[in-house]
Amino acid sequence: MPNQEQIDIILRTLGVVPTSTQEPIYYSPQRQLLVAGGERSGKSETGADYLTTRLHEGRLFWLVGADYERTKPEYEYLCRNLEKLGYNFEYTKHVDPGEIDVLDNTGKTVFRITTKSGKDPKKLAGEAPDGILACEASQLDYETYLRLRGRIAEKRGWLFMSGTFESSLGWYPELFQRGQAAPGSEGDLVSFSLPSWSNTYIYPGGREDPEIKHMEAEFSRDWFLERLGGVPCPPRGRVLDEFSTSLHVGVGQVYEFNPIELVYIFVDPGYASAYSVLAAQKRGEQLYVVDEIYERGMVTSEIIKIAKQRPWWNRVIGGAIDIAAKQHQAMAAPIEIWLNEAGVHLQSKQIPIRDGIETLKRFLIINPKTGQSLLHINSRCTGLISELGGAPNPITGQTAVYQWKTDKEGNVIGDTPDDKNNHSIKALTYGIINLFGFTTYLRKAEIKYF
Repeated sequence: MPNQEQIDIILRTLGVVPTSTQEPIYYSPQRQLLVAGGERSGKSETGADYLTTRLHEGRLFWLVGADYERTKPEYEYLCRNLEKLGYNFEYTKHVDPGEIDVLDNTGKTVFRITTKSGKDPKKLAGEAPDGILACEASQLDYETYLRLRGRIAEKRGWLFMSGTFESSLGWYPELFQRGQAAPGSEGDLVSFSLPSWSNTYIYPGGREDPEIKHMEAEFSRDWFLERLGGVPCPPRGRVLDEFSTSLHVGVGQVYEFNPIELVYIFVDPGYASAYSVLAAQKRGEQLYVVDEIYERGMVTSEIIKIAKQRPWWNRVIGGAIDIAAKQHQAMAAPIEIWLNEAGVHLQSKQIPIRDGIETLKRFLIINPKTGQSLLHINSRCTGLISELGGAPNPITGQTAVYQWKTDKEGNVIGDTPDDKNNHSIKALTYGIINLFGFTTYLRKAEIKYF
């Protein structure tokens, strides 16, 4: 349990008077804290102050961002805090990487704070830290989060994650929702909203500040809650709302290509939007999507060259492709190019849209006895994950989810999804049906196809 009296002394010395919204953050006993902040809510400063109050609990602390630059605000706030507290310390003027050493009277390092970049999660190694401050955590990918969670395990350290919801997609908002449960029900995890108006230095009127009220009137409800209120507002009308990043996506050996097993590739050709190829391995009744090629502006021959460089290529024995790939459009059909240039025979059949959706849903449903689904996705398959609603699109960086058609209020209309943002989803559907067969959907007379 944190020593509240000691925390109070440190905060007073720093000149920090916690607001009613900040107090439970500073005093929380949980080891994982997620602070979803609105824009200009002071979340970076709150994170730096939190780490400062915990310095006496360890010797090594990390600042981690999607890149080094995103650690800079917290790094500068920490230097300021150490100076206010009268510590003798040395620090690098750059953050790529950066290092702060707090010294004793003999010049020996007592505490060390180092910056880390999430661009290469494999470099998040070395001596285990006592605490990690994840800066703009919503911009970290799920693999990085899992590695950070693993790094605090050895010393039973803490992980403080702060960030603004970018699109309410993926692991960050999912973790926020889990952290909203009663304390203890999700282990050592708790989440907080730090809305913009809680920073009364910028918005003296708080929630009723005129500038806040102007923005509430000017922008959509979802944008206001997400960007200023620190509340997630996921896209409405997801076709595959059974998908969950934390349940279906993973890292580690079980999600990687196993060279002993055969590989099937599932293909949805495209050019202007995306050309998708999924590499999958069938293990009993379960399917592991171990890799993905997701490119724009490339033809089949170029995609094949990429595929041949992947470690799984020599284990490919077949797969499935969109039935439209049989068509000749002033050139050889994609299905023929895969056969002639790659030596891979791909199956294709016409699949009714609702049959395809229901089949994929069956693979996403969690079995209450095992706690697992039939589908497992490697975290590197960002195109597929983005279409399912777990991350921004890897090509555009924007939200691009496979959705039902909706009206301007976000209400679902009709029973046919928009035929977009579904390239890897289509490829996966062709593959599952090819390997496992249909889950039949009882339809009306009119049948629509992928």
